[in-house]
Amino acid sequence: MAQIICIANQKGGVGKTTTAVNLSAALAVSEKRTLLVDCDPQANATTGVGLDKSQLDKTLYHGMIGEVDAKTVIVDSQIECLKVMPSRVELIGFDVEMMDRSNREKALRQLLTPVVDDFDYIVIDCPPSLSLLTVNAMTAANALLIPLQCEFYALEGLSQLVETYQRIKSGLNPGLGIAGILLTMFDRRTNLSHQVAEDAENYFKELVFKTTIPRNVRLGEAPSFGQPILLYDALSPGAKSYFSLAKEIMTANHTGQA
Repeated sequence: MAQIICIANQKGGVGKTTTAVNLSAALAVSEKRTLLVDCDPQANATTGVGLDKSQLDKTLYHGMIGEVDAKTVIVDSQIECLKVMPSRVELIGFDVEMMDRSNREKALRQLLTPVVDDFDYIVIDCPPSLSLLTVNAMTAANALLIPLQCEFYALEGLSQLVETYQRIKSGLNPGLGIAGILLTMFDRRTNLSHQVAEDAENYFKELVFKTTIPRNVRLGEAPSFGQPILLYDALSPGAKSYFSLAKEIMTANHTGQA
């Protein structure tokens, strides 16, 4: 049965999609059967792995409203072991469409249940908000990975995310743990990056991943070429760091509580 990792932080620009795409790619290149689920209507993870949104027949939206099954939505990527549940702008209508439905928080879990044994890892990219889509992702997952950018106010708003996590854990999904806090945009030349790392470790203790994701130009360029960093520049610091993160996730059951 797959480990289902939900990547969430309601702040935008913290490296959520970059992490979803590149962690998925690193796991797949490590010969783990991996499914990337793009749960964000902006669909940046979909284009980030080279899929053309205009060519898609069915997307995650059609699966989550119950129109089609998971296998109809899953498509191949450029990496053999990496499959994708793509997204498109219509996913923005999910919240409104599901408003009157019972069990609306469990739509993604129900969609994934029939395919959960086909994969070793399922990685879910969330929108930058604590919307019904994010609640669905956290309800479907068994591990929450929180990217934290090494910038001013990094920890601000995190208590809201932890609150949502605790609410979902106590109600909708008792099996949800925290996979870890991932420090992104880390610049070892600045005091600020080290200060944020120290603050995160004081607050989250051993939940902070040993791997940090550096500020890296190549990492920023890769999505515009529709490639994970491992295909775009496998020797870049960004690629090495996501391999390191994948290794950390594969070798440790890095799931704790907060």
